[in-house]
Amino acid sequence: MGIPFLFFIIAYLIGAIPTAVWYGQYFFKIDVRQHGSGNAGASNVFRTLGKKAGIIVMFFDILKGIIATLLAFLLFKFNFISSPNLPYFQLAFGLIAVIGHVFPVYVGFRGGKGVATMMGVMIALVPMVSLICGLIFIVVVALSKYTSLGSILAAVTFPIAIFLTETQPIYFWFSLICAVFIIYKHRSNITRILDGTENRLDWKKK
Repeated sequence: MGIPFLFFIIAYLIGAIPTAVWYGQYFFKIDVRQHGSGNAGASNVFRTLGKKAGIIVMFFDILKGIIATLLAFLLFKFNFISSPNLPYFQLAFGLIAVIGHVFPVYVGFRGGKGVATMMGVMIALVPMVSLICGLIFIVVVALSKYTSLGSILAAVTFPIAIFLTETQPIYFWFSLICAVFIIYKHRSNITRILDGTENRLDWKKK
């Protein structure tokens, strides 16, 4: 059990890489957590540093989820886990990576809200569902200019799409937990949307 436990730590450390914080500090000499919403995620980078920075940060945050989830295949390849247990380890590593993104050890456990990293987990596990949720996110953000609303509605779509397309119950319960977690992390955004005070995305910002 020692090697699988080590991989849990690796999955967390991958997920905890604070892309938004390090990118902002290196290229702009600022901590994005001191600007905009105070969140260390791609959405706040879009708002505070512009489209190019937001796209780069989002790409790497998604990549973190993909890599962490695929770590399970290494355990399977070298016979540390059996085939029936593979999906459970994939889900566990993916969830650990999301937790790492939200609570990153590298920068005082103040991270993002886990949406992009969760999208990476979805891409690795259920690519068709990730496409559906991604389209929901893009359409909602394009129409409303609220990245938070796009994230919330994509999170709601996740368990619904899993229920309609997947047969493994563990995937549904995982998606439900993730949806509840992401909505909970966006509770302040929900309040601001209802109050009309939520920041809108400015696509013209450079």
